[in-house]
Amino acid sequence: MSIGKYIKEIGRGKDGARALTREQAADLMGQVLDATVTDLEIGAFCLAMRIKGETAEEMAGFLDATRERLTLVPAGEKPVIVIPSYNGARKLPLLTPLLALLLAREGLPVLVHGTATESGRISAQEVLAALDIPAQEAIKTIAPGEVAFIPTGVLCPGMQRLLDVRKVIGLRNPAHSLVKLMDPCAGKSLVVSSYTHPEYALSMAATFELIGANALLLRGTEGESVADPRRTPKMQAFVAGQPTDLLAYQSGSLTTLPELPLEIDAASTATYIRQVMDGAQPVPAPIAQQVAHLVRLANAL
Repeated sequence: MSIGKYIKEIGRGKDGARALTREQAADLMGQVLDATVTDLEIGAFCLAMRIKGETAEEMAGFLDATRERLTLVPAGEKPVIVIPSYNGARKLPLLTPLLALLLAREGLPVLVHGTATESGRISAQEVLAALDIPAQEAIKTIAPGEVAFIPTGVLCPGMQRLLDVRKVIGLRNPAHSLVKLMDPCAGKSLVVSSYTHPEYALSMAATFELIGANALLLRGTEGESVADPRRTPKMQAFVAGQPTDLLAYQSGSLTTLPELPLEIDAASTATYIRQVMDGAQPVPAPIAQQVAHLVRLANAL
């Protein structure tokens, strides 16, 4: 079906718009990712979905189309821990690389993927580069105990183009949720996903259930998939789509707060992460709990 007919269905406003089936959503997203439609049509799609909001069926269809167009990362015997990183650091140090390194120390292969979507924020790519982990230019197998960073454009150029639409229209679109849900691995894997607003917790959980995902979902730090070092968030596990609540949300801060760096630049953050990995600084308790949950989940797959 032409994209114009889909836009007519989803673009009738918040109350008049109609949800697409999973198959229709996959067809629509496939046209967008393949760039077989005009920039005007892509902009209309992004704005229509922004107003209407995505259903779990639509997100599953979008993920189906994305999966067909991903350059998949080979997986070995151990599940790959997949950590999307797209929001970056605004007020707090970006500790997504610390989470990745702690998981790798447990003998797991770790894939961090992402791109800078927020101007003026520190990205995971910058911090990882400061930790001597450069971005990969080609897809290869990730060894147990290794952290690899793969830019979104290497995994799926069409998804990178869709993310970049935000720079033009200034609003998020379905791509910003898709990248936190997608699994770019060819074998066993475990996706670490996060949300910023409570309504996304419900929609993302429903999508993970529908697609039968292996995942850990939490309210992350400034939109990143790492637990806030100052408090313990609710964490929800999914194994073949079946949900289990792991931790209840802890209101307020921890009794003893970690000594985080005052500066959030990549160099300062990398120095702090090295201190934690060397034992000179303790692992923040919420992140240690997140690592323990992920290790148990990975070993159970």
